Amino acid sequence: MSEVRLTINNQPVTGLSGQTILEAAQAAGVDIPVLCSHPALSAWGACRMCVVEVKGMRGLQTACTCPIADGMEVQTETTAAVDVRKFVLELLFSERNHYCMFCQMSGDCELQDAAYRYGLDHFTYPRPYQKLSVDASRKYFIMDHNRCILCTRCVRACSEIVANHTLDVRARGADSMIMADLDVPFGESSCVECGTCLQVCPTGALIDARSAYGGREKDVVHTETTCMQCSVGCALDVVTRYNRLLRVDGIWGSEPNDGLLCVDGRFAPLYEERKRVTSPLVRKDGKLVEAGWDEALSTVAARFKAGGVQGLTTCATTNEALEAFAGLFAKAKGEAGLLEPVAPVLGYGTTGKLADILDADFIVVAGAQPLDYQRVVGYFIQRAADHGATVAVIADTENSLTKRATMTVSYADADQVAKAAADAKKIVLVYSVGIKSRVIAAFRHLGDRLYTLALSPGRNERGATAAGLKHAEPNGAQTRFFLLGEQSEDQALTTKVDGAFTVVQASYLSPLVEGADVVLPTPVWYERTGHTTDYAGVVKPVAEVLPKPAAVRDDAEVLSALAAML
Repeated sequence: MSEVRLTINNQPVTGLSGQTILEAAQAAGVDIPVLCSHPALSAWGACRMCVVEVKGMRGLQTACTCPIADGMEVQTETTAAVDVRKFVLELLFSERNHYCMFCQMSGDCELQDAAYRYGLDHFTYPRPYQKLSVDASRKYFIMDHNRCILCTRCVRACSEIVANHTLDVRARGADSMIMADLDVPFGESSCVECGTCLQVCPTGALIDARSAYGGREKDVVHTETTCMQCSVGCALDVVTRYNRLLRVDGIWGSEPNDGLLCVDGRFAPLYEERKRVTSPLVRKDGKLVEAGWDEALSTVAARFKAGGVQGLTTCATTNEALEAFAGLFAKAKGEAGLLEPVAPVLGYGTTGKLADILDADFIVVAGAQPLDYQRVVGYFIQRAADHGATVAVIADTENSLTKRATMTVSYADADQVAKAAADAKKIVLVYSVGIKSRVIAAFRHLGDRLYTLALSPGRNERGATAAGLKHAEPNGAQTRFFLLGEQSEDQALTTKVDGAFTVVQASYLSPLVEGADVVLPTPVWYERTGHTTDYAGVVKPVAEVLPKPAAVRDDAEVLSALAAML
């Protein structure tokens, strides 16, 4: 892109061709108010809050849609522009119930900020408010139509970012309302509760049920960390106040998810109902009782010294813990393995990233269910389909992406997909442990046009693999050590196997934990510190958001201490 030179408020500014006045102004530190505009969404130009004067152009221009040009002279705070913005705000405050003192977003509302900026101190056009509905049919967030300004940010986010197309606008004029699907309650619609619409809403129309009235922006603490709810490794902004989790937001422009989150990353971990393990437990007289760390570790070390030990771990922990786990069993001369299966390495093609999905003209999904298990990947595939990419699903069972696929075939017909992709310029193969040899063979000949994206079930499979851990089953060892972390219990491991002495390192109670001989507590996701490795092999930081309970120790620290005792 070439440079474009212009002036904004009599100051020289250099932008790039293709930028709008708003983008060039923001890059230069010039603040132009907006309501319908958002950096992650397409330009809309509907609210008229960003109007500016451009020398030589008739009337006011919307800065969010007007492209810059060499020699352009822009004024952002002229009397005409400010008068229009005030008039727009006065009309918005007259249309619905924007009585700020009773709104949970008071203090953090873009509409309110604009009103203060331009000196609105009373309702210019007072009228009785029509009482509109409040839709609380979704579990995690609420839609209050009384606060809505019809900026359509939520509609565009649902279509452009998530590509789910649940939201739209019904009726016209003063009767316009945001609706879900064919005007059904949000909880009965196709909404996937990713919360993207919630994050882009500029007012209190969309309300996070957990964090409402929990604190204004000036009162809260933001901590950036990495999501460990699946193997993708999305960037998170975790918001807390007074040692309480308030909400989780995406970070616009971050890798790999560009701010997009799913229900598992944004909401589900905040509503955890399982009972925590907060102190070591040792079985005495047939019952698990609380014990000190020295007693618990000494009991485990004595079993390890006797030999015949096997360790089985999930990937639901940090790289440091997985490395310490592998090191412990190497020192104990025991076998260490993964509970989850691992997606195979194909041995050809280029390792792909999420951004490659958006650039591809042909996407193949084989042996994977991204919309169910790695949802952000599924949303990226839906976006690519919206922009004309061909999506092919190879499966013998039902797949959630079938409804968006151009072609769906069984594994026996995998060759048909390979032939259809032969003329594509860029092909992305998204696969998991369910991929079969017939598919692997069918795409081998596509060369450097093929990008492969492996989605293993384990949350930190790349970190576990780097630690030398491979999938294994219980082998009849006399002592079994399970590192579960936060993983939900594996139904195949709910009881002790073969009468083995069982040690479980876990965050929550489960049938396996309750049947163990020794239980060692571990931190949960917001108490961890260390690193995780995302789906593409990039090592990313995991930050401690809130302190651990007093008797809970880091996984890696406990495993290292146990190794030292051997």
